[in-house]
Amino acid sequence: MKFKLLFIASIFGITFFHMLDVYGQKATNPIIFADVPDMSIIRVGDNYYMSSTTMHMCPGVPVMKSRDLANWQIIGYAYDVLENMDETRLTNGKSDYGRGSWASCLRYHKGVFYLSTFSHTTQKTYIFKTHDIEKGNWERISFSPALHDHTIFFDDDGNIYIIWGAGKLHLAELKEDLSGLKEGTERILIENASAPAGDNIMLPAEGSQLFKVNGKYYLFNITWPRGGMRTVVVHRSESINGPWEGRVAFQDKGIAQGGIIDMPDGRWFAYLFRDYGAVGRIPYLVPVRWENDWPIIGINGKAPDTLELALNTGVIPGIVASDEFDYNNKQHALSLFWQWNHNPDSAYWSLTSRKGYLRLITSHVTENFELARNTLTQRTFGPACEGSIKMDVTYMKEGDFAGLALLQKNYGLVGVKCENGIKKVVMVSAQKDNSPEEIENAPLKNNVIYLKAVCNFTNLVDTAAFYYSTDGQHWKRIGNTLKMRYSLAHFMGYRFGLFNYATINPGGYVDFDWFRVGYFR
Repeated sequence: MKFKLLFIASIFGITFFHMLDVYGQKATNPIIFADVPDMSIIRVGDNYYMSSTTMHMCPGVPVMKSRDLANWQIIGYAYDVLENMDETRLTNGKSDYGRGSWASCLRYHKGVFYLSTFSHTTQKTYIFKTHDIEKGNWERISFSPALHDHTIFFDDDGNIYIIWGAGKLHLAELKEDLSGLKEGTERILIENASAPAGDNIMLPAEGSQLFKVNGKYYLFNITWPRGGMRTVVVHRSESINGPWEGRVAFQDKGIAQGGIIDMPDGRWFAYLFRDYGAVGRIPYLVPVRWENDWPIIGINGKAPDTLELALNTGVIPGIVASDEFDYNNKQHALSLFWQWNHNPDSAYWSLTSRKGYLRLITSHVTENFELARNTLTQRTFGPACEGSIKMDVTYMKEGDFAGLALLQKNYGLVGVKCENGIKKVVMVSAQKDNSPEEIENAPLKNNVIYLKAVCNFTNLVDTAAFYYSTDGQHWKRIGNTLKMRYSLAHFMGYRFGLFNYATINPGGYVDFDWFRVGYFR
């Protein structure tokens, strides 16, 4: 069966064709063409569960489920809010961009699910646990310090270990109640875990994930030789205390960082991710075979384009979805596809004030979009996608700005500004860091407006264009082409964002009738 996606891309100054071939019922790589980095995967019976990183977004640490390793559905989050402080609330000019909660570790032991992460913002390590991962209700445990890129491991002898660090890796035992490290147990596990990849290293070995297979321990890390590519390094030992022997396990397209997972039929796969420009860090599955008790990753050392797995149907509706906001009148919770940019302020958004609409109310005054609270986001995705909204701007106040964003450090906005008592449609580009510029505006006579953003991530083109319409049928482009760029200042792929903020007086509001998302054809 073959699908053809045709992109007429004059909006980007070029015309091109993109063809996505699906051979039979095989899955294709990347397994998810969206920002789902730092994956940790477990199998419990016939079900697979995966956690990932979403940094400063709330709720945080998404948990996904699959029955076939190829198709994933968000089922919950580890927490609604990690902590309440200036950085996480976007107050007093502070933010949590590029920090928040980082690489998580998901484990299952004696009927209990454990999910751990850490935060450079709070300088804490967090462990969440539950008996029912699909219902959530995670119990939270935290302690200091923040243990970088750690992995927790429940060994057969009853000890609970944690490994962390970069380059020089540390090992310690956790207390039985997981409230911290057992005194006197911390030691160096591997002095230089990057060594198998050479002496000239740009990124020291990190992203630890530990597994035990047939009585042997296998520690997976990522490192990056200078002038080379992101590389998987594996160390093996018959004892958790060593000695450890290491080797380069995989080098292809910079696909690295992750671990391994087995299937009920005995097959093994490595789950890894690839930095892919502005869309973010996208997951790959790579077949694994065992040779002399070493995991051999890839087909002739390469990540295959197709996999002997069920056909993966993309990121919609498992990871990203449209929303008509037609919730039950008593419902106060958004669907799981949404995440707030930083902690939300529940007093300034509503699903019940107007049935069938999401209302965003301005809560404070700011001139900086990045410090605007209650921006609601979903992932963009590849190879090309579009997101659109219908918005009622009747009750905006002087100085308000509301609309649709493509959120990253170099963001782009299309929306409605209220200036001098007049509403206008504007496109703003922050392509130059810290220098947002209003590129174009047009008068708006209606109080209902349709806005759209189109993203092209094909072959790392990483461009976007913005449109508006007064009837939802006839669209007019506004502004220039946004050259999207993945910035470590935010450390995540571009996201669609629904926003509304005040520059003069708070209290104005807009109503979003719907958000619709799809592949761009």
